Amino acid sequence: MWLVYALLSAIFAALTSILAKVGIDGVNSNLATAIRTVVVVMMAWLMVLITHSQGGISEIGRKSWLFLVLSGLATGVSWLCYYKAIQLGSISKVVPIDKLSVVITLVLAFIFLHEEFTVKSVIGCILIAAGTLLMVL
Repeated sequence: MWLVYALLSAIFAALTSILAKVGIDGVNSNLATAIRTVVVVMMAWLMVLITHSQGGISEIGRKSWLFLVLSGLATGVSWLCYYKAIQLGSISKVVPIDKLSVVITLVLAFIFLHEEFTVKSVIGCILIAAGTLLMVL
């Protein structure tokens, strides 16, 4: 089932980029990011309420709170930079560079989470980096 959700994530991420590029025309990128964020927050809380998950808030430990907040801050900075980049540049160049996050994530997962970094992973990272370079030049 994870594969279905991952594919849906990729489809909706692609739609996000296209819709954002059209919607950001003539709008300050920070304001556009704030509007998008409010919509995301409303959707997330709606899902929490629909699934009756709100009771789990009291069970979240300090470590989880810390890392969830840090993740939220990283997401916010990423979105602010992304919106500014698509406002200033061609989406066909910004998106491939943004997807270098796959390579960076794999390296960070190896360093900090001690996840396996196989020959296949290395080759994949090289191909992604080479593909990104090919697309932006």
